[in-house]
Amino acid sequence: MQTQAPAPITLIDGKQTAEDIKVEIAAAVAARRAAGLRVPHLAAILVGHDGGSETYVRNKVLACERVGFQSTLLRYEDDLSEATLLAKVAELNADPEIDGFIVQLPLPAHINPDKVIEAIAPEKDVDGFHPMNMGRMVAGLPALLPATPSGIVELLRRQGIKTSGQHCVVIGRSNIVGSPVSILLAKNLDTANCTVTLCHSRTQNLAAICRSADIIVAAIGRPEFLTADMVRPGAVVIDVGTTRVADPSKKSGYALKGDVHFAEVAPLASAITPVPGGVGPMTIAMLLLNTLRAASGEIYPKA
Repeated sequence: MQTQAPAPITLIDGKQTAEDIKVEIAAAVAARRAAGLRVPHLAAILVGHDGGSETYVRNKVLACERVGFQSTLLRYEDDLSEATLLAKVAELNADPEIDGFIVQLPLPAHINPDKVIEAIAPEKDVDGFHPMNMGRMVAGLPALLPATPSGIVELLRRQGIKTSGQHCVVIGRSNIVGSPVSILLAKNLDTANCTVTLCHSRTQNLAAICRSADIIVAAIGRPEFLTADMVRPGAVVIDVGTTRVADPSKKSGYALKGDVHFAEVAPLASAITPVPGGVGPMTIAMLLLNTLRAASGEIYPKA
């Protein structure tokens, strides 16, 4: 008796999708240049030497080059005072040559990230974290949307994954990913219309809730948290996690793990994002798209 070969795993290729978006952005930048308009300018502030932040900011700079943006990277040691950082934020707010900027998180413990985020001008908040952009998103008004959540929605759209009427379980309620993606996926939009269950550390019967999901977004920050017993066969699984785990077999000394136990879950899923190469590249692509929108005054008209 012949044993049936396992079905091939359907990977959701965030890297290629992000490249497609960058091609579109590069074409828009070329059109601006041809029309005599200034190309978009994205700045980033990096405080300290967090390894993940270093890699992420470097990739952002390379992505700016790829699409024809100007970019500026401002580096500071981790003993930078909160007052000095806020003064630099105010300077970037006032600079007409800067269309958008980010302050890379996490920040050193002595700096209040909420105070810094609130100090960024909403029209230059290309990470989409400012309370005004968050509030406009909740109200269904045009906003600079949080990059990772909007990247997830865009990834589902471009992959042709059905969301309308589907049950989506989001694991994690952070203001950066979990809460905003739950809001976006529940919106009355062609790219959303899910029934969303937002789960967190106090959720009871989590495994049973996850097994009821058509789409799972794992954004809890715990490596390989989502296991096979928590996933219904045929579910779509979006892995937002990127945790560095020590691995002496790697040249870098670490391996990058997602929130999903990929080896267990992938054979069950109808489609799944890998780590790396899934949601991460989409975050950068949406950051670039927000910068283009900021430069064109699409959300907040230029004075």
